[in-house]
Formats: sequence, C-alpha cells, structure tokens
Amino acid sequence: MNYQDMYREKLVKAEEAVKVVRSNDVVMYGWFVTFVFDLDAALAKRKEELKDVFVMLGTSMYEPEIVKADPEQEHFIFNDFSFGTVSRKLNEKGLAYFMPEAYHEIPMYFRKIRPADVVFATVTPMDKHGFFNLSTTCSVTPAALKSARNIVVEVNESLPFAYGVDNMVHISQVDYVVESSTNRPLLEIPKVEANDIDRKIAEHIVEEIRDGACLQLGIGGMPNCVGQLLVDSDIKDLGIHTEMLVDSVVDLFEAGKVTNMAKNIDRGKNVYTFAMGSKKLYDFIDYNPACCAYPVDYTNQPGVIASIDNFISICGCLNVDILGQVSSESMGFKQVSGTGGQLDFHFASFHSKGGKGFLCMPSTNVNRKTGERFSRIVAAFEPGTVVTVPSSISNYVVTEYGLVNLKGKASWERAEALISIAHPDFRDDLINECKKANIWRRSNKLA
Repeated sequence: MNYQDMYREKLVKAEEAVKVVRSNDVVMYGWFVTFVFDLDAALAKRKEELKDVFVMLGTSMYEPEIVKADPEQEHFIFNDFSFGTVSRKLNEKGLAYFMPEAYHEIPMYFRKIRPADVVFATVTPMDKHGFFNLSTTCSVTPAALKSARNIVVEVNESLPFAYGVDNMVHISQVDYVVESSTNRPLLEIPKVEANDIDRKIAEHIVEEIRDGACLQLGIGGMPNCVGQLLVDSDIKDLGIHTEMLVDSVVDLFEAGKVTNMAKNIDRGKNVYTFAMGSKKLYDFIDYNPACCAYPVDYTNQPGVIASIDNFISICGCLNVDILGQVSSESMGFKQVSGTGGQLDFHFASFHSKGGKGFLCMPSTNVNRKTGERFSRIVAAFEPGTVVTVPSSISNYVVTEYGLVNLKGKASWERAEALISIAHPDFRDDLINECKKANIWRRSNKLA
C-alpha cells in the first residue's frame, strides 16, 4: 500500500471534511493546546445545516468559533470536561457546560456511555509508515478515536513529535486529512512565579521527599517552587509519572535530579498523558525517547500509580472543611475547574509503598469584589460546592502554616490539625464552629 497515495486521496479542505458531521452528533475536538482551528472555523460556517451538535473537549484554551457563531445554541452545544479561564467565562454567559469526570474514567465513557461520532484531532505530519502522531495530547484521544464513526485529522507542522504508547493514528483509519492553514505553534503557558506563601508551602512538601521518589507535579507558582527547591537540594534519582508534563520536569531532568531509574515500572521514562508549558518544554518532548506519553487510563489508573513505590502526589485545592473534605473545582455553584486527576493521584499515592499525597493551598484568599479576606479552611462549604476528595480519602493538607496528615484521625483530631494550619485570624471562629458541631474536646491543644 502506498501511504502517500492514500494521503493525497483523503486530503481535502476543512470545509469538505466537516461535512461528515450530522445533526445530534457527538463531536470531540483536540484537547488542551492541540485545538483544531481550521475544522472549528469550518464547522461554525455549517451552523444553519445542523441542529444540536454536542461538541466536547477538555480545558479549552481558545473560544471556539462554533460558540461565537451560535450564541443561541440552537446548532452547537459546547461542553468542557475541565474548565479553564475560557470555559469559565463562557459558562458565566451560559455558553459552556461542565462535564463532571474522574479523568482516568473518561476513556471508558467512550466505550460504554457516549461514543464520539466524529473526532477532530490535531496531529503531526504523516511519517513514511503512514502514521500521524498525537503530539502533546494523548489523554483520552486513543479511546475516542476507537469509538468514532468518522476521524478527521488536522495536520500541523509546528507540533513536536511525542514518543508514547497508543499515541499514533494511521492513515488507513482516517476519513479525511486537512492541512493547517497556519501551522500555528502550540500555545505557550507563561511561567507563574512563586510568591512567599508558595515558597513556604513548597518547603513543607520538599521536607517529605526522599531519594528515589516518583513525582506528580502540576502547574503554577507552588509546583514550580517545589521543582526549584529540588533542583537546589541533595535529593537524587527522582522519577516522573504525572498527568501533566510541565516545565519544572525539564528543569529537574537537566539538573540531573530526574533519572527515572528508581521506578518500579517505565524505568528511564518521564511518563505523562498531556503537556502544557513553554517552547522549552515542547522542544524537550520532540523526538525525546526519555519522554513517554500514555493514554490517561494508564497514567491516572489508581492501580498503576499505587504500584510505584514512594509516589508523591502534589495537587492544589480551593477549600478544605473541618472534617477534611476537599473542594478543588467549584466555589458554590461557580465551576472553577474539574476533578481532573486529583482524586486518581491522591487516592493512589496513599496506597503506594512509601507514598504520600499532598493537597495544598494558601490559608486565606481575598474576595476580589469586596476586598474581604476569608479563610480557605472552613467550617462548612457553601451550598453547591463540589467535593473533589472525600474526607475518607484525604491524606496531607498543606498551607503556609504547616502540614498535617488527616489519615487515621477522628473528627475532633482532624479539626484540631486543620485549625493548626489555618490563618491565626480565623482560628477562634473555627474553634467555635467545631464546638457547635460537637467535634471539639476540652483537651484539644488549641482550646
């Protein structure tokens, strides 16, 4: 079979390719930074021909043209598995909807609940064997592709090639090929500089990390600070098994801190399911055999994570109540993010031999409208708040005032521990609330 001939036969303009979409179809776009610009724009132009097309992706970094073209949502319904800034703003206008999920389960949705009728995937140019690479976004794409009636790939010459498992799609599986009109480079995520509070939180965590630990790091000032502290430390032979590959991993690898040689599985490999960061990160991934992209039902599968000794999971959160329930995705009914892999990694890290899970946040925040400071350790969540990690699963909680382990503690012990790392200005109020709830003993140290 001559793959170049197949490519030429399937090569069409975006306007032709999107004709595979029918009314009431489920259409999946490329996730994160691998957005399908040409296909999205072409689909938006078909709005008068279509009704109730269910479009979904995860963490949209761009406002889709289908949303701009159809504010009444008669033709397209836009759904996001994990809200970022774009989807939050659209949601406030009633133009985007949240899809609750545990990240490692999403591939199963395509197999058991809602197959994708059409998948639009952003890919690298085809190789001599007829394969396109999914680049920085493996994630749920392999499962969606296997479920799809039609597959359309948008080829972008600017994408890095990412080695991995099930991170390719073959020309024989594809219905149409569209070549990007712009070959737009991947969106770069600005590095968030750590503040003093981030540094204090990071210092508490780094004290718990030992040689040979395997890390799951996220994005933001505090994880960046953890990475820098580890670069400057004597800790060695770290491993990476993470949901999101970020710039901190590159810094650790180049400093010789990450070798991946102490891992039980995938030795020598930085394992991840998607990547977002700077050009430095994308260049690091490109044709780098030290990096391995897996589908999310491998990277985030709790059994896989738990099988790795000394696993350290570091995640941010929004609020924690005095019983140890953790909310990381909503403030009341306002959706801020999704569950993502937080529950996957936090649960599994406790089951890892020598493993620990850290849920981190500043002790306070400020209401942008009123300027009022409020505690992020609370007596109870406001109505509508989503619990991301139940109290029965919570392990370590960290603020700038310290680190506490909630495992094995009774309600009054949890309350005492959490109040000890709350901001001092709010501790008395929290104690009074605990007394009202009958979860405060006279012998408690803070009484």
